[in-house]
Amino acid sequence: MPELDEVSRRVDDLRARIQHHNQRYHELDDPEISDADYDALVRELRGLEEEFPELVTPDSPTQQVGSAPSGLFAPVAHRIPMMSLDNAFSDEELEAWGARLERRLAAERGDDPDDPDDAGEGAMAIGYVCELKIDGLAMSIRYEGGRYVQAATRGDGRLGEDVTANVATLATVPAELPAGAPSVVEVRGEVYMPVAAFEALNARQAEAGARLFVNPRNSAAGSLRQKDPAVTASRELSWWSYQLGEVEGGPAFARHSETLAWLAELGLPVNPEIRVLATLDEVQAFCRQWEANRHDLPYEIDG
Repeated sequence: MPELDEVSRRVDDLRARIQHHNQRYHELDDPEISDADYDALVRELRGLEEEFPELVTPDSPTQQVGSAPSGLFAPVAHRIPMMSLDNAFSDEELEAWGARLERRLAAERGDDPDDPDDAGEGAMAIGYVCELKIDGLAMSIRYEGGRYVQAATRGDGRLGEDVTANVATLATVPAELPAGAPSVVEVRGEVYMPVAAFEALNARQAEAGARLFVNPRNSAAGSLRQKDPAVTASRELSWWSYQLGEVEGGPAFARHSETLAWLAELGLPVNPEIRVLATLDEVQAFCRQWEANRHDLPYEIDG
């Protein structure tokens, strides 16, 4: 086993590198490494912190979500925090997650985990919603009285940036919800740049002799952080909705699939490649399908 001092030095090095890449990715929109290489750094740090919990600190990148707001725009406090997703990089990790989920649901129902009948019923009752993870910028969009009033970036999960004027230029973000919508509807989703829009943007950049953009995700983030909304409007950004934040006067849902169906009823864009599946084997097949066909999509996906 390595000496604690040696591990501590490696942890400090990983934190410094991750924080550097966080700034390049979130604040400068100019990443230096691939998502896979970044994920590898985070996984190594998280593994060391799990093995040596005495080295965990509140300011570690593993204890934070996203990044702090840049200061270019007014801050917005999220009434309900915007959390990040966890990762699974193999079938084995997905199966381990599924087992933890079944145990948690069984405990909440008071089932006996050693009773095969209870375990079988629990497995049948779960169901899985499979969605593509859009490679864009997480966004919270708020409607009051059915009217669009605010858009904010995720930021650090609790405090984001007010980009209301810029997001209002997106054709896929409705200015109003249908009659009868709840008094407050806060919708979470992903702003992204379609591949065709990214290629057209870089063609214009090359023609003007300007710097080319690295990828659609960072191009979308940079386009949203423009002081002039007309610049954002020229970048042809789009948006998918996938989750609710604060809602006042709306229905209650027992399943995530019901939430997605309701978002679509409100006229909000919901990705068409969503599937409700019964088993983890089907989930794994869904993942393999899109790993093989991800480049057939008109937008980029992450993971």
